[in-house]
Amino acid sequence: MKKTFLIATTLLLSASSLFAQRKELRDVENALDDGNVQQAQTGLNALSSSIESAEEKYKSEYYFLEGKMYYQMAKKDMNTLDSYKKAAETFQKLVAFEKENKERNTGDAKVLMDSISANLVNSAIKDNETKDYAKASDKLYLAYTLDTKNEDYLYYAAGSAVNAQEFDKALEYYIKLKDLGYTGVATQYLAKNKETGEVENLGSKQNRDLMVKTGQYEDPQEKQTEDRTPEIVKNIALIYTQNGENEKAVKAIKEARDKNPEDVSLLMTEANLYLKLKQKDKFAELMQEAIQKDPNNANLYFNLGVITGEQGDHEKAVEYYKKAINIDPKMENAYLNLVAEMLSSEQGIVDEMNKLGTSAADNKKYDELKQQREDLYKSAVPYLEKILEINSNNVDAMKTLMNIYGSIGETEKYKEMKDKLAAAQQ
Repeated sequence: MKKTFLIATTLLLSASSLFAQRKELRDVENALDDGNVQQAQTGLNALSSSIESAEEKYKSEYYFLEGKMYYQMAKKDMNTLDSYKKAAETFQKLVAFEKENKERNTGDAKVLMDSISANLVNSAIKDNETKDYAKASDKLYLAYTLDTKNEDYLYYAAGSAVNAQEFDKALEYYIKLKDLGYTGVATQYLAKNKETGEVENLGSKQNRDLMVKTGQYEDPQEKQTEDRTPEIVKNIALIYTQNGENEKAVKAIKEARDKNPEDVSLLMTEANLYLKLKQKDKFAELMQEAIQKDPNNANLYFNLGVITGEQGDHEKAVEYYKKAINIDPKMENAYLNLVAEMLSSEQGIVDEMNKLGTSAADNKKYDELKQQREDLYKSAVPYLEKILEINSNNVDAMKTLMNIYGSIGETEKYKEMKDKLAAAQQ
């Protein structure tokens, strides 16, 4: 009889304990429904020591309510990021637990996880606007951990980390993106707004087609977004370079190029790395390779013009800039650099003029050099005028053209350009 009594007592105590847990969990739920997170936290703390030995359904409920509590704390700006982190961790713990048991709260937890992710992204956008890049990066990364299929969050977390100058963190994220094979390439479903004439991204094919059917939009089209792989690899290489790990930088780019040997953007990334490493010969070599792959790319000729000019080969630089503007007649910077290269020999002419004496032979030589300088000026005029056709407010072109007109005796044009420059600088 005594043994039976003890068993009955144990069962009674157990039932009492379960009843208490059920009641306390209900009290926590009611507190959260009322928005009273402090009361909910007190109730959860009281249960924390016994919950691990509780029945599966009570344990599941506890995890859900704990995650919900942290979610509400974050919404109330109570240690926002830390509360979101704890909410995310708790909901993830719940989902993992219910995978091994009966699913009771997983659906509701996932809804709240999606809400957390959206809140984090919106908050990160505001942080970026106020230049609080470190917070933005942390929030975007947390959003990614909640929705790992959305690798864009990780990409933007890396970008914010760069802006925050948290380069080690950015490197970690970029390497993860590279290992995931992330490209960021997506299809945009576009159509022209009949009222504004603007081409708009309408989100999905279904929505785009529906808007076209309504008659508000026309000319449906699809467009692939730009591949972000070259940018990711470039940033990995730049961070390695900044850390003095040049071999790792070169290796990262070469690995990417081995997988995409025809990708001109990756080739340019490698070329720019060698330029940063001051290996200008290697840069020029890769630029030539890029031109062979993409002979109608004006930017490639422009970049070659820059590097050859820096190396002192002004004649070759002029050739490259002319090729660039032949491909892209509106490439303003190419015209400016072309003029600068053309006029680079002016100082040598002036130095030679200043060395001459006053003899008849020297005077004759002086006149020849003066004419040579004037011819040089005149050869640059059409390119400077072209710049002003492209951009009538280009102050550098105005100044240079004004000085040339003054030097070659074009008085009226000099005065006209002087007035234009004064108006532009007001």
